[in-house]
Amino acid sequence: MAALTTGFYAASKGGAGDPTAGGSSGGKCSFRRKSPAPGSGGGVRWRSIAGTRPSVRNGQLLVSAGLPALDQLLGGGLAVGTLLLIEEDKYNIYSNLLFKYFLAEGIVCGHTLLLASAKEDPDDILQELPEPLHDDKYKKELDEVSSHKSQGELDISMKIAWRYQNLPKMEQDGPGSSSRFGHYYDVSKRMSQEMIHSVKCHRFFLPEEITSLPNVESCALTHGYTKLLHSIQRIISEEGFNGSCPQKKQKNILRIGIQSLGSPLWGDDICCADTPEHLHSLTKFLYVLRGLLRMSLSTCIITVPSHLIQNKAITARIRNLSDTVVGLESFLGGEKEANSLYKDFHGLIHIHQIPRLNSLIGDVSDMKDLAFKLQRKVFTIERLHLPPDLSDTVSRSSKRDLVESAKQLSLGCSVMAGGKEHLDF
Repeated sequence: MAALTTGFYAASKGGAGDPTAGGSSGGKCSFRRKSPAPGSGGGVRWRSIAGTRPSVRNGQLLVSAGLPALDQLLGGGLAVGTLLLIEEDKYNIYSNLLFKYFLAEGIVCGHTLLLASAKEDPDDILQELPEPLHDDKYKKELDEVSSHKSQGELDISMKIAWRYQNLPKMEQDGPGSSSRFGHYYDVSKRMSQEMIHSVKCHRFFLPEEITSLPNVESCALTHGYTKLLHSIQRIISEEGFNGSCPQKKQKNILRIGIQSLGSPLWGDDICCADTPEHLHSLTKFLYVLRGLLRMSLSTCIITVPSHLIQNKAITARIRNLSDTVVGLESFLGGEKEANSLYKDFHGLIHIHQIPRLNSLIGDVSDMKDLAFKLQRKVFTIERLHLPPDLSDTVSRSSKRDLVESAKQLSLGCSVMAGGKEHLDF
């Protein structure tokens, strides 16, 4: 910011004939950029938190979800203080992978983790996190994947699908880009123990925590939900993630991961009946959780088995109480698995909801019809399009059918015009 400074020019000590001296030119105004002197304490700036960057749309602080292609779909990343809801696929294969990507990104960036689960031990989940890929390794993996395709297939695809060349592609910026935001991971390898223990990780395993809770429900919540909310609130206040209080140490981000929330293992029955006994338990939990996230430097990812929820009205309420909602549809065990149109992909990804932060509407992405596939080592998201029809027999037979139908149509019209048929249209 430029500061307006007014200087009065006076004669130097040795010369009365200094041209700057004089009454008429005694006062002049000039604009000078206000900059702190070297070594001074002026111009203090908050030190940026590792693994974050401001949004170019609304200035919100963003963190990566662990998958750069997903960050691109969500408007640049996950905003701090928001909730990401992942609707699990049928067999919980790919949603569990996105869950591990989120946790692995937090470890690479040095963020504090809070891992909650009612099915798997959090320590076992940490042991299965994928290994991060560096620049040279990622380029090598891309070369290996591209080498599986023959040159003839590439030439044919460029000739047939030439109009797809100018369409925007997913993951344009590789890990070697200037902005080190988001990393790539090798799902075939596990993260080293040194890297896992380099960050602080809080664990919440429901079978171990539920025994210490009395048999009293508070605010119509189940025992597991109440205990988990108390743990999240305690960590936010004690570890210094509360944004309303002055920070006594360097700021950091708290990443909260909750696995398979709403399942019967959490003591909830929304997956068991159309009119469950704990009808509003999960929705009240999400309402309180969003309040804790808004007032802290934290972000949360939750996986929910939405395909098991009997009452679809509950699914709609869960989506409304989340900031970002991403659904995964797997082809495994379904009709689309045998369909030749989807032979190159493993499932579809649906962006159901984008957060509206500091704006009236959210960032509406133009990337529709998205599909994902799990390659040998990497998980990719691509745009789904129909493959070109390269069969000559199909095209020739279709042309022959068109000619025959045209002949029959012309004969039918001439016969009807001659009056030889009883039906005349």
